[in-house]
Amino acid sequence: MARVLVLGGAGYIGSHTSVELIGAGYEVVIVDNLSNSSLSGPEGVRKITGVDVPFVECDCADPQALGKVFERWKFDAAIHFAAYKSVPESVSEPLKYYRNNLDSLVTLLELARIQGVHGIVFSSSATVYGQPDILPATEQTPRLPALSSYGATKQIGEDILRDSTAAYPGLKGIALRYFNPIGAHPSALIGELPRGVPGNLVPFITQTAAGIRPELSIFGDDYPTPDGTALRDYIDIVDLARAHVAAVNRMLASKQKSDYEVFNIGTGRPVSVLELVNTFQRVNDVKVPFRIVARRPGDIAALWADASLAERELGWKVERSLDQSLSTSWAWQKSLAQQ
Repeated sequence: MARVLVLGGAGYIGSHTSVELIGAGYEVVIVDNLSNSSLSGPEGVRKITGVDVPFVECDCADPQALGKVFERWKFDAAIHFAAYKSVPESVSEPLKYYRNNLDSLVTLLELARIQGVHGIVFSSSATVYGQPDILPATEQTPRLPALSSYGATKQIGEDILRDSTAAYPGLKGIALRYFNPIGAHPSALIGELPRGVPGNLVPFITQTAAGIRPELSIFGDDYPTPDGTALRDYIDIVDLARAHVAAVNRMLASKQKSDYEVFNIGTGRPVSVLELVNTFQRVNDVKVPFRIVARRPGDIAALWADASLAERELGWKVERSLDQSLSTSWAWQKSLAQQ
């Protein structure tokens, strides 16, 4: 049975991906420093899968600490989720983002090369595109100068992985550029659990609906979009997790067409902020008080995916609807109140 190292696996995307990997027959080891997550992630993975998944708390940017993980287990592949992800925070604290997001990737690649790990899946982002001139974005859409340090770390991370696979024989890499993950596992045992004020839209919506936040701030209604609010491509977290399984399958089956590949992971459907809020209210029969405020630094007007390449090459496609994603998001929020 192949074993996959999941760095940052206690977090939102990492925990859901761990569940899907186990469901696909992989052994999983989760490593996380818990700086932006908690033990509830690995615990939820264990409850859902019934598997006693190993968890190691360590800084993924620390070669000695991560090296001990590689000494204990042999890995066939690794997935890198160990990154800070708040666009606004990255604008105000760029060095924090460059240090953590890039050092952790370089450390992983150094150890993977030494230990003979076959493939690395890199958690990239649609932010690498900036604001494209033509939409939807394809994998050939030019990467424009990043509007945030977070976006820059994803661009640089892709380049580090590309250059490493070109230089070191036997090392394979796949970068998944995903759009806006939302939703939670249908069991409501794992979901997005931000610390402090949420940086992403849906957790802020659910916390506002639950009365934790007095109101939702919608950043700007003067964008050149149909209703003036920003357009994004919202993809269900379980669909996104399955894309990582498909990427690992492709690498370990030696089906890559080049040592380094890039795939968009999105739905291909643009949804405005107002549409998302209204859909959430309709699906869950709850009210979300909101007000329009000024645009937020680092945000763009519109971005959505052409994910046809992933469908053709990875054999992956979206299965869950926006309604389902917003329903599981609310179920997850309500489960937190019962804990």
